[in-house]
Amino acid sequence: MTSPSSTAPERPPAEAVPPAEPGRPRLAATVRDVGFWAEWAAAIGLVVLVVVFQIANPTFLTLGNVSAMLTASAILIVLTLGQTFVIATGGIDLSVASTMTFAAVAFGLAFSAGAPVVACIAVALVAGALVGVVNGLLVGKGKIADFIVTLGTLSAASGAALVLSDGKPVTIVNRFLLRLSSTGLGVLGWSFLVAVVLAVVAHVVLFRTRFGTHVLAAGGSAEAATATGISVPRIKIAVYTIAGVLAGVAAVLLVARVGAAEPASNTSFLLNSVAAVVLGGVALTGGRATILGPVLGALLLTALTNGLTLLGVSPFYQPVAVGTVVVLAALLARFRR
Repeated sequence: MTSPSSTAPERPPAEAVPPAEPGRPRLAATVRDVGFWAEWAAAIGLVVLVVVFQIANPTFLTLGNVSAMLTASAILIVLTLGQTFVIATGGIDLSVASTMTFAAVAFGLAFSAGAPVVACIAVALVAGALVGVVNGLLVGKGKIADFIVTLGTLSAASGAALVLSDGKPVTIVNRFLLRLSSTGLGVLGWSFLVAVVLAVVAHVVLFRTRFGTHVLAAGGSAEAATATGISVPRIKIAVYTIAGVLAGVAAVLLVARVGAAEPASNTSFLLNSVAAVVLGGVALTGGRATILGPVLGALLLTALTNGLTLLGVSPFYQPVAVGTVVVLAALLARFRR
């Protein structure tokens, strides 16, 4: 009697299959992947714009123009950082540009009263923080929709700036502010370096601290975050306050750049801050964020405006271009992983 093992047919040896390389898709598949283009929309768009504008106008990449673009982008980068924290929680701040204007007027009033520039900067930061706290309390504690709250503070902050300044700009001449806006390290102006430092700090706070984890958790699912002991209302107050303080910083950079504290509304910064965040890959529904992406988005929008100006395109068409970029970015967001 033979054993089953002795009568079983022998199986041919399996062919050697080369081990797969997880996480390394082939180049062709990657190029065809819409999600890849969506993830890197800001970086790819920035590179394409630089190439196109350089071909169209060789002065685009001159040291002087690059330095001017980086300095001009500093204000938008700072506002975008604050907007990123808010949108990461699933909210939105429509008042960032008006808060910046209000803080700039507060700076001008303190300066005209004879306060030193350091005190004027502190006044601007406090003014921005005040608007941010009001937004946070109404959204977090009052449970009012962020769109309605920040739309209201947008109007209130703009009106307060006009009332406090009587609608007149305050000319500001100060050596420190002049150096801040016109000097730096090579092509990197001090204003841009301030924005870069704040971006690094924002990255560390968002991805290396418990607070940042709570921000993303609150944006991902407020119910789940509450169940784990996270105070979502406090997180809301904190992120809107951060956005307000950063709007105060942007106000200081704006005053330094313009040389005056103007009560005029800067509504273009609102659209651009949201556009940069969307371009950068931050989910408008919350829970997913990045810092590098919005910074690249801000640089892309600044390069777009600068390039169109160099080509002699009317300023009336520039908002059309920005709006088109926003819609395309929102469309690409559907394909992000």
